[in-house]
Amino acid sequence: MNAVSSRKIYRTARSPVARQEAFYGYLFIAPAVLGFLIWIAGPMLVSAWLSLTEWDLLTPPVFVGLSNYQTMFQDPLFWKSLRVTAYFTLVSVPLFQALAFAVALLMNVKVRGITLFRTIYYLPSIVPVVSNALLWAWVFNSDFGLLNAGLRALGVPKVLWLQDANWTMPALITMSLWGLGGAMLIYLAGLQGVPQQLYEAAEIDGANYWHRFRHVTIPLMSPVIFFNLLLGLIGALQTFTQAYIITNGGPQNATLFYALYIYRRAFTDFKMGYAAALAWVLFAIVLVLSVLVFRYLGRQVHYEDEGR
Repeated sequence: MNAVSSRKIYRTARSPVARQEAFYGYLFIAPAVLGFLIWIAGPMLVSAWLSLTEWDLLTPPVFVGLSNYQTMFQDPLFWKSLRVTAYFTLVSVPLFQALAFAVALLMNVKVRGITLFRTIYYLPSIVPVVSNALLWAWVFNSDFGLLNAGLRALGVPKVLWLQDANWTMPALITMSLWGLGGAMLIYLAGLQGVPQQLYEAAEIDGANYWHRFRHVTIPLMSPVIFFNLLLGLIGALQTFTQAYIITNGGPQNATLFYALYIYRRAFTDFKMGYAAALAWVLFAIVLVLSVLVFRYLGRQVHYEDEGR
């Protein structure tokens, strides 16, 4: 069959019904495609251009090439914000995932009223971030906060949670653990999908709880752990609201997260070009870390259909 006859058969196969289905298919995906082009691809291209300019929002942008990137690496606050964000990410993400997984294990038992406890643990994750920040700002208040009131009842001196640079970051890390309900729910769904026959077979072979957890639960939960870990990593690198509302980067820039520094440069100093360059560096960091996670941790993920 030559190419000409193949094209004739293809035109014949493209019946009015097939063309109508194709039309409706394109029509249904059009909102998603337009949304991506207008709200994601378009702003990304504009920000890439702005990162090569000097723009104060009031005058036209002036092209400066890679000057913003060269300035960035000589900016001490750039490195400070990177260190703050890295510290928060390296501490909060493992703690968050471990605690969410532990709570999911507790919520996976079949006892009376367990749905109530699941709801209680999940509710904080749907509270708006601003409301959570205001709540924890009151909890950590050094004068009349709930936490210091408890310490005084125990005879312990009050702690300047939000005024002492040594305590501010631990306070924000503690606050980040409050919203573990979403990750817990995903872990719980994964745990309930583990076949019980595997636990029974392992128990017959003499495996104790630790052996069943290590050789059955963890391997089968590895896709869920990998998913939550990646989302948690990306979310931690973009932390902004908590620090902006509670500490505004202080004291002594101890909570100057990278996203907060971008905001300051853009809307306080009106250096939009420099802020765009900072945003692209953050994009590069997230991209590289995501690739590394997929490359090295992705190999440890066990899928049930492997080898099929």
